Amino acid sequence: MPLDWEHVDLAANVIRVRLGWDLKERVFVAPKSKAGVRTVPLLRVLRDRLIAHRLRSGRSSGLVFGGGDVPFDCDPTMATAKKAWKAAKLTSIGLHECRHTFASLLIAAGVNAKALSTVMGHSSIAITLDRYGHLMPGAYDEAADLANEYLDQAVAAR
Repeated sequence: MPLDWEHVDLAANVIRVRLGWDLKERVFVAPKSKAGVRTVPLLRVLRDRLIAHRLRSGRSSGLVFGGGDVPFDCDPTMATAKKAWKAAKLTSIGLHECRHTFASLLIAAGVNAKALSTVMGHSSIAITLDRYGHLMPGAYDEAADLANEYLDQAVAAR
């Protein structure tokens, strides 16, 4: 996904997803669905790095990463990372796994399923629940414990 500085709002701490990039055709494209056009929270750690990158690059318009009208090509970086992971005997991950990690972090932080669905650009909350439901509080293995705790508190409050 190409990221343009006009879509990064450092004051509001958000990134507005408005475009995609067709790797094969090498052109900007609309997101795959209406839900793909969305606003994603900009976490503080990434915000700090974007500010530092902006200062180093001296650019406040155009693409955040890449050159001219061509987005950053992650393939050489990924190849270097894979070599380092292999040398360290770690399993390599790709950018899509990073997306899943972000979703998992949001769930662990307590973000509700509807907000997560919107942030991830899913066209339906059902997609989010199918993909990440097992990570959410109240998953099947926790259901009885949560219900028992709730009922205990309700009885104690009477």
